[in-house]
Amino acid sequence: MKATMCDPSLFTGRYDDSLCAAMAAEGVDVTLLARPMRVTDAIVPQGYHYDACFFRGSEALRPRIGEGRASRLLKAAEYGLSCGLGDLSALSGADVAHMQWLPLAPADRIMLRRLKGRTALVHTVHNADAYHSDARMQGRGYRDLLDLFDALIVHGETTQAALERQGVDPACIHVTPHPPMRLASAGPDDLALVPDAALPRLLFFGTIRPYKGVDLLVEACLSLWRAGHRFELALAGKPFMDIAPLLDRVRSAGFGERLIADLGFLTEQRLDAHMAKADILLFPYRHIDSSGAFLSALHHGKAMVTSDAGMFATLPPEVAVKTPAGNAPALAQALLPLVESAAIRQALGARARTYGDSMGNWQDMARATIAIYRSVTGA
Repeated sequence: MKATMCDPSLFTGRYDDSLCAAMAAEGVDVTLLARPMRVTDAIVPQGYHYDACFFRGSEALRPRIGEGRASRLLKAAEYGLSCGLGDLSALSGADVAHMQWLPLAPADRIMLRRLKGRTALVHTVHNADAYHSDARMQGRGYRDLLDLFDALIVHGETTQAALERQGVDPACIHVTPHPPMRLASAGPDDLALVPDAALPRLLFFGTIRPYKGVDLLVEACLSLWRAGHRFELALAGKPFMDIAPLLDRVRSAGFGERLIADLGFLTEQRLDAHMAKADILLFPYRHIDSSGAFLSALHHGKAMVTSDAGMFATLPPEVAVKTPAGNAPALAQALLPLVESAAIRQALGARARTYGDSMGNWQDMARATIAIYRSVTGA
């Protein structure tokens, strides 16, 4: 069987790499179509092909024009041309074209219509609200694209139910649980770049977006600091929102020395170093279906605090401390015993690691995905 995986912007590179490698090990001829890799990417294709066919021009200009409005407009124009006029033979020539992310719905509609009937179309719906209502044009029309696919893959009942409420045919939806992931491991140089913790350290890592609730976390931390509790807060990742006011609040309140802000596109190794040096990992998301960040952290065996949104609501109570989504006072209350007790942190972290070990693996995911491919191709 020949399958082409497509994640044009490489939104979930570690996920793509893990699944492609596992399917290749099962004998599938797999190609991953994406953008050129950056220095912050850690993908080394094992058994599958990587074709950097998207965003070649905008990626080449990225060091000079940055990440602002001009870059976004250039990327949108380039992607639109690729979808409307580009060579789609790598997709149409496969038995299955599997779309991981659809980065610009108006352009994706054109591409999918060009492919419809020429190959089986499969899409992984990582989140039923694809861009969490903060993507503007990027996600406009996304729901209508779902009807063009022969099969939709989701990672849990939360997403399945959300799609069914949106009118998606239940027969097209396939649930395949998301296995834990591992980022590239931090080496000595990576660990040296992250300061050692002087106090218990809380970590929020990954892309920083409004729906992830970093503002709630800062509010909760400020209330605990003002009450005399001693701990550090580290923010590690690329902001896709203005967080300067949040950082200013911490500094103006006199707690700047307890804040570690490592902002920007970080390597997987750097993120892994942050997790290694943290004591508590935070996921105060307002809404989410499944969280790759959470699943990439379980093996570190650190105490986890999450909201009760999406997949977090289904976690066993012993795996993570859950708080009501959007509630900063409740988050502060949940953090307090963890900040104060190393024993509680260690016990919770050990249970998180054990839970991760029990969640299945990428070979299981590959076999389930291949079975879905066969169901839509008749192979």
